[in-house]
Amino acid sequence: MLAHRRDLPWFPGVVLAFMLDRSIFIGAIIFGVLTSVGIGVIARSQRVREDSAIGVLFAAGFALGVVLISSEKNFTRDLTSFLFGNVLGVSREDIIITALIGAAVLLVLVLLHQQFLAASFDRVGAQAMGLPVFWLDLLLLVLISLTIVVSLRAVGNILVVAMLVTPPATARLFTDRLPATMVLSAALGASSGVVGLYISYYHDLAAGGTIVLVSTAGFFLAWLFSPAHGVVTAHLLRRAAVAGAPEAQVVLESPEIRSHEG
Repeated sequence: MLAHRRDLPWFPGVVLAFMLDRSIFIGAIIFGVLTSVGIGVIARSQRVREDSAIGVLFAAGFALGVVLISSEKNFTRDLTSFLFGNVLGVSREDIIITALIGAAVLLVLVLLHQQFLAASFDRVGAQAMGLPVFWLDLLLLVLISLTIVVSLRAVGNILVVAMLVTPPATARLFTDRLPATMVLSAALGASSGVVGLYISYYHDLAAGGTIVLVSTAGFFLAWLFSPAHGVVTAHLLRRAAVAGAPEAQVVLESPEIRSHEG
């Protein structure tokens, strides 16, 4: 729910780990978790809204990353891959880490699905039921952080937000059920990755950007032509309804007219 505003605060962790010659994933995870905890704690204040807390930490995180880069005399272009991604540079270790973290996130979502659902859509009711709403919010933020971190290598810090938001938005145009939306969005994200990778390979294009553009194209196609909520589909259905039941036909078949004809 907040991922669309929180993509760059992980940048300082990436830069700092790079400068210290440590694991990029570890640096990003540590800073991502700290950012999530900070958002959750600050947002508890009655005077500071959640969006405000996100904005403050967003700006501070990106600014800190820029300052860290400017302080490094031997800056290298390798860091740009974490802004725009390098899916062809993903190693076996990256794949293993992604699989482990993905499985852990999926397991938590399955085990706490009902609790997350209640805390997200009916906070008052969830609190009345005795659910720890604050800790559920915090856990969800951490899960989002981990999901973003494992995607850094493939599509980069800037483009990862698109892959986190666009597939669910596309799936939402096809179904109104949350479990179906989750499954369909995962399938759409994976298929966009495969199709985008093939296109980038055969046309010598940036892989991360191509994957995101494929996902975006899928969203606009669904927005126009999805069976239930497509703009063009709805227009065609309205025209068909009008053509199939014109007002003149309704008037001619009215009991009053038929009685006069008789």
